[in-house]
Amino acid sequence: MAKVAFIMDEMFEDSEFQVPYERVKEAGHEPVVIGLEAGKDLAGKKGKVRVTTDAAISDVDPSEFDALVIPGGYSPDKIRVEPKMAEFTRQFDAEGKPIAAICHAGWMLAEANLIKGRTVTSWPSIKTDLINAGANWVDQEVVEDGNIITSRKPDDLEAFTKTLLAQIEQRA
Repeated sequence: MAKVAFIMDEMFEDSEFQVPYERVKEAGHEPVVIGLEAGKDLAGKKGKVRVTTDAAISDVDPSEFDALVIPGGYSPDKIRVEPKMAEFTRQFDAEGKPIAAICHAGWMLAEANLIKGRTVTSWPSIKTDLINAGANWVDQEVVEDGNIITSRKPDDLEAFTKTLLAQIEQRA
Protein backbone atom coordinates (compact mmCIF):
# COMPACT_ATOMS: atom_id res chain seq x y z
CA MET A 1 0.00 0.00 0.00
CA ALA A 2 1.31 3.40 -1.02
CA LYS A 3 0.78 6.63 0.85
CA VAL A 4 -0.21 9.40 -1.59
CA ALA A 5 -0.01 13.11 -0.71
CA PHE A 6 -2.55 15.54 -2.17
CA ILE A 7 -1.35 19.13 -1.71
CA MET A 8 -4.08 21.73 -2.00
CA ASP A 9 -6.06 24.67 -0.70
CA GLU A 10 -9.44 26.22 -1.36
CA MET A 11 -10.90 26.57 -4.84
CA PHE A 12 -9.43 23.32 -6.18
CA GLU A 13 -11.10 21.92 -9.29
CA ASP A 14 -13.64 19.52 -7.75
CA SER A 15 -13.20 16.54 -10.09
CA GLU A 16 -9.41 16.94 -10.32
CA PHE A 17 -9.25 16.20 -6.61
CA GLN A 18 -12.16 13.80 -6.22
CA VAL A 19 -11.43 11.39 -9.08
CA PRO A 20 -7.74 10.73 -8.31
CA TYR A 21 -8.49 10.62 -4.55
CA GLU A 22 -11.20 7.99 -5.03
CA ARG A 23 -9.12 5.94 -7.52
CA VAL A 24 -6.13 5.95 -5.14
CA LYS A 25 -8.39 4.66 -2.33
CA GLU A 26 -10.05 2.06 -4.59
CA ALA A 27 -6.59 0.77 -5.52
CA GLY A 28 -5.88 0.12 -1.83
CA HIS A 29 -3.60 3.09 -1.23
CA GLU A 30 -3.82 5.77 1.45
CA PRO A 31 -4.55 9.32 0.23
CA VAL A 32 -3.57 12.14 2.61
CA VAL A 33 -4.80 15.72 2.08
CA ILE A 34 -2.08 18.24 2.98
CA GLY A 35 -2.85 21.93 3.18
CA LEU A 36 -1.44 25.16 4.52
CA GLU A 37 -2.93 24.19 7.91
CA ALA A 38 -4.33 20.99 9.42
CA GLY A 39 -8.05 20.51 9.91
CA LYS A 40 -9.00 23.26 7.44
CA ASP A 41 -12.29 22.80 5.58
CA LEU A 42 -11.67 23.30 1.85
CA ALA A 43 -14.35 23.88 -0.76
CA GLY A 44 -13.92 23.05 -4.41
CA LYS A 45 -14.33 25.81 -6.94
CA LYS A 46 -17.70 24.45 -8.06
CA GLY A 47 -18.82 24.04 -4.43
CA LYS A 48 -19.80 20.39 -4.93
CA VAL A 49 -16.82 18.85 -3.15
CA ARG A 50 -15.60 19.66 0.36
CA VAL A 51 -12.65 18.12 2.14
CA THR A 52 -10.83 18.70 5.42
CA THR A 53 -7.04 18.71 5.38
CA ASP A 54 -5.44 15.81 7.22
CA ALA A 55 -2.17 17.62 7.89
CA ALA A 56 -0.36 20.93 7.53
CA ILE A 57 2.59 21.20 5.15
CA SER A 58 4.77 22.23 8.11
CA ASP A 59 4.03 18.90 9.85
CA VAL A 60 4.79 16.40 7.07
CA ASP A 61 7.92 14.77 5.73
CA PRO A 62 8.01 13.87 2.01
CA SER A 63 9.95 10.68 2.82
CA GLU A 64 6.75 9.30 4.42
CA PHE A 65 4.94 9.36 1.05
CA ASP A 66 5.20 7.36 -2.17
CA ALA A 67 3.56 9.76 -4.64
CA LEU A 68 2.24 13.31 -4.92
CA VAL A 69 -0.94 14.61 -6.58
CA ILE A 70 -1.56 18.30 -7.23
CA PRO A 71 -5.16 19.06 -8.26
CA GLY A 72 -5.84 22.07 -10.46
CA GLY A 73 -8.25 24.97 -10.17
CA TYR A 74 -7.17 28.05 -8.23
CA SER A 75 -5.59 25.97 -5.47
CA PRO A 76 -2.11 25.68 -7.08
CA ASP A 77 -1.85 29.46 -7.23
CA LYS A 78 -2.63 29.65 -3.49
CA ILE A 79 -0.17 26.93 -2.38
CA ARG A 80 2.76 27.86 -4.62
CA VAL A 81 3.47 30.98 -2.56
CA GLU A 82 4.28 28.80 0.48
CA PRO A 83 7.98 27.85 0.25
CA LYS A 84 7.39 24.59 2.18
CA MET A 85 4.97 23.43 -0.54
CA ALA A 86 7.61 23.99 -3.23
CA GLU A 87 10.27 22.23 -1.14
CA PHE A 88 7.91 19.31 -0.45
CA THR A 89 7.31 18.96 -4.22
CA ARG A 90 11.06 19.19 -5.00
CA GLN A 91 11.78 16.34 -2.57
CA PHE A 92 9.49 13.99 -4.49
CA ASP A 93 11.41 14.75 -7.67
CA ALA A 94 14.78 14.34 -5.93
CA GLU A 95 13.69 10.85 -4.85
CA GLY A 96 12.20 10.00 -8.26
CA LYS A 97 8.71 9.55 -6.81
CA PRO A 98 5.65 10.11 -9.02
CA ILE A 99 4.35 13.70 -9.15
CA ALA A 100 0.96 14.04 -10.87
CA ALA A 101 -0.12 17.60 -11.74
CA ILE A 102 -3.29 18.44 -13.66
CA CYS A 103 -4.61 21.64 -15.23
CA HIS A 104 -3.24 24.71 -13.35
CA ALA A 105 -1.07 22.51 -11.10
CA GLY A 106 1.80 23.06 -13.53
CA TRP A 107 2.29 26.35 -11.68
CA MET A 108 3.48 24.36 -8.65
CA LEU A 109 5.96 22.44 -10.81
CA ALA A 110 7.30 25.73 -12.17
CA GLU A 111 7.51 27.23 -8.67
CA ALA A 112 9.48 24.16 -7.51
CA ASN A 113 11.79 24.62 -10.53
CA LEU A 114 11.15 21.08 -11.81
CA ILE A 115 10.18 21.56 -15.44
CA LYS A 116 13.21 23.06 -17.15
CA GLY A 117 13.97 20.80 -20.11
CA ARG A 118 11.00 18.53 -19.38
CA THR A 119 7.93 17.85 -21.49
CA VAL A 120 4.63 18.73 -19.83
CA THR A 121 1.05 19.71 -20.58
CA SER A 122 -1.48 21.87 -18.73
CA TRP A 123 -4.55 24.00 -19.10
CA PRO A 124 -3.78 26.24 -22.13
CA SER A 125 -3.86 29.51 -20.16
CA ILE A 126 -0.65 28.62 -18.28
CA LYS A 127 1.21 27.29 -21.35
CA THR A 128 3.35 30.45 -21.63
CA ASP A 129 4.20 30.37 -17.91
CA LEU A 130 5.47 26.80 -18.24
CA ILE A 131 7.42 27.53 -21.43
CA ASN A 132 8.99 30.55 -19.68
CA ALA A 133 9.99 28.19 -16.84
CA GLY A 134 11.88 26.12 -19.43
CA ALA A 135 9.37 23.37 -20.20
CA ASN A 136 8.62 21.81 -23.55
CA TRP A 137 4.81 22.23 -23.60
CA VAL A 138 2.63 19.88 -25.64
CA ASP A 139 -1.14 19.58 -26.04
CA GLN A 140 -1.81 15.95 -25.04
CA GLU A 141 -4.23 14.12 -22.76
CA VAL A 142 -1.44 12.89 -20.50
CA VAL A 143 2.32 13.41 -20.59
CA GLU A 144 4.82 11.30 -18.69
CA ASP A 145 8.35 12.69 -18.45
CA GLY A 146 10.14 10.42 -16.02
CA ASN A 147 8.34 10.70 -12.68
CA ILE A 148 6.34 13.79 -13.68
CA ILE A 149 2.82 13.16 -14.97
CA THR A 150 0.76 16.06 -16.34
CA SER A 151 -2.69 16.43 -17.88
CA ARG A 152 -4.73 19.34 -19.22
CA LYS A 153 -8.25 19.20 -17.79
CA PRO A 154 -11.02 17.14 -16.17
CA ASP A 155 -11.69 15.32 -19.46
CA ASP A 156 -8.19 13.81 -19.12
CA LEU A 157 -8.73 12.38 -15.63
CA GLU A 158 -9.09 8.75 -16.75
CA ALA A 159 -5.67 8.72 -18.47
CA PHE A 160 -4.12 10.89 -15.74
CA THR A 161 -5.22 8.60 -12.91
CA LYS A 162 -4.37 5.40 -14.81
CA THR A 163 -0.83 6.72 -15.42
CA LEU A 164 -0.43 7.74 -11.75
CA LEU A 165 -1.55 4.32 -10.49
CA ALA A 166 0.76 2.57 -12.99
CA GLN A 167 3.76 4.56 -11.70
CA ILE A 168 2.82 3.80 -8.08
CA GLU A 169 2.57 0.07 -8.88
CA GLN A 170 5.85 0.18 -10.81
CA ARG A 171 7.67 1.60 -7.78
CA ALA A 172 6.07 -0.84 -5.29
